[in-house]
Amino acid sequence: MLLKSVLGDTPSGKKFSPSGWVRRQLEIQAAGLAGNLDKVWRDVKESAWIGGDAEGWERVPYWLDGFIDLAWLLDDADMQKRAKRYIDAVFERQEPDGWLCPCAPEKRGEYDMWSLFLLGKVLVVWEHRTGDERVFPALYKAFRQLSGHLKEYPLFRWGKARWFEGLIATAFLYKRTGEKWLIELAEILKSQGMDFQEKLRSWRWTGKEKEWTFEAHVVNTAMELHSELLYQDLLGDNENKGAAFASAMLEKLRKYHSTSYGHFTGDECLAGDAPIQGTELCGIVEAMFSAELLLAATGDAQWGTYLENLAYNALPATCSEDMWSHQYDQQTNQIACVKNEKVVWSTNNAEANLFGLEPNYGCCTANFGQGWPKFAANTFLLKEDTVTVALLLPGTLTAEFGGKTVVLTDDTEYPFKDKGTLTVEAPEQGVEFTLKIRIPELARRAEINGVEVEPGTYWECRKVWQGKTLFQWQLDFEIQQIPRPNGMQCIRRGPLLYALPIAARWEKHEYERNGVERKFPYCDYELFPEEPWGYGFAEGEFTYEEGSVGEFPFSESAPPCRISAPMQRIEWPTFPGIDNVAAPCPENTSPTAPAEQKKLIPYGCTKLRMTEMPCVK
Repeated sequence: MLLKSVLGDTPSGKKFSPSGWVRRQLEIQAAGLAGNLDKVWRDVKESAWIGGDAEGWERVPYWLDGFIDLAWLLDDADMQKRAKRYIDAVFERQEPDGWLCPCAPEKRGEYDMWSLFLLGKVLVVWEHRTGDERVFPALYKAFRQLSGHLKEYPLFRWGKARWFEGLIATAFLYKRTGEKWLIELAEILKSQGMDFQEKLRSWRWTGKEKEWTFEAHVVNTAMELHSELLYQDLLGDNENKGAAFASAMLEKLRKYHSTSYGHFTGDECLAGDAPIQGTELCGIVEAMFSAELLLAATGDAQWGTYLENLAYNALPATCSEDMWSHQYDQQTNQIACVKNEKVVWSTNNAEANLFGLEPNYGCCTANFGQGWPKFAANTFLLKEDTVTVALLLPGTLTAEFGGKTVVLTDDTEYPFKDKGTLTVEAPEQGVEFTLKIRIPELARRAEINGVEVEPGTYWECRKVWQGKTLFQWQLDFEIQQIPRPNGMQCIRRGPLLYALPIAARWEKHEYERNGVERKFPYCDYELFPEEPWGYGFAEGEFTYEEGSVGEFPFSESAPPCRISAPMQRIEWPTFPGIDNVAAPCPENTSPTAPAEQKKLIPYGCTKLRMTEMPCVK
């Protein structure tokens, strides 16, 4: 089953413990907003899911989806206890007929079933982490009830757009029972849901969409990348139709709505390829989950690359270093984060790129916490007697093969460093299995124990493992100037995109609105630039400088690596009518000052930045 691979539901005895900078990033998240929403945010703290009077739809399930994995990856007893309180409340409030959501009986026809699909995913995660025997009967009753409910009340709005998320729990149940009604339920969901195959065939994006639609919604689009994969996996896909659909959809999205970190824009709907258009944080973490599913299912290198682009660049860039505040939208060229009367977004409001508790809308507040834990959890993938190092992240896997315990440890600071050591420890009596290592395709060359291996492939070794075996892996990356639309360029080195940081003044706002309090550290911030930002790339050498990974891995003041680049000031106006947004591109690229050496840092370390810039004439 596909989901088992990604969730880690593998041979008994399997345990993954993150270490190094990844563990530190998870600890920062646990100490920040996502780790404390049940203490500070009314929509989780007083949710209808636990008997309160606050939101009783997507926000608690969204939060639990990341919080559960975070609690178990960090082996944090307090967080585990807090998660269990919410899961217990869900089970306790299930109706006798199976209805699982907080909704009065007479309101069921008006209740958007998307939250049940999301809760189904959460309970599958919970069952994996805890072995809780309540999950199966609760989901069985809930989805049995759903199959009848949909005949009277077909899917609408978000449930219609995200119908395929209901297949996660459906597949979980079908793999255990093999009951035909579950396949019929999958067919009902698909027939009532949006037709993404038709969307792929017929939609001709112009890059100028400004009308809000479910079809153009960026989060729906990020999720739908794995829609066909889930459907075909449940039915038994022997032709890779799900992977083919995802590849074709991503190619089309990048054609019209590309970003320099390999994703697509959406603020809140698909927004073209200008570097000042935003990308919603929910769209980032949902695209990461899609990539994780697709990488596990296909092994295709493009999904590993896509996943790394999002995790190392887009995700950290849209959160403060301490992860107590986040943006709704990020811009690749972001010279300020302030409330303007006029906005460049397709549909979002003036708060969309502030750093805060719930800028623009609270869905990202609840949902962004799944990004880092699910990414870390996919470091090692197990399938039958094969263990794959899918992500070159620091951590240790303990697993059993044939009743024998094997321990694999990857010691590395990748992507900030280009090397690492993978240690395999097996019993002296020996155990046979296959080891695979995904070699990042963006490397110019790669070696394992001094032997060259091809980037974008999997190094593989099957043997009887005994005692301790060490593999030294080394990658070689080059600095690249990547063309972008309108004569612009961006700078990349391997999986890291680089940007020119802009020193910022953070202006704190503490207040209460609609019963929601903003109080330090979960308050809002506007960011104002305190230095010039209009630059172009000049002729000369680009030099890579390797540093050290500090307390905050994605630190702006102490970045783990830099690129020294020759740059020159140019005249770069602001967007017409908006003083705090750069024009999409400058009209004149003639330099206005002598060349100077500027320090570019990883995009994920920046908050105000210029990423796409022209070469000076």
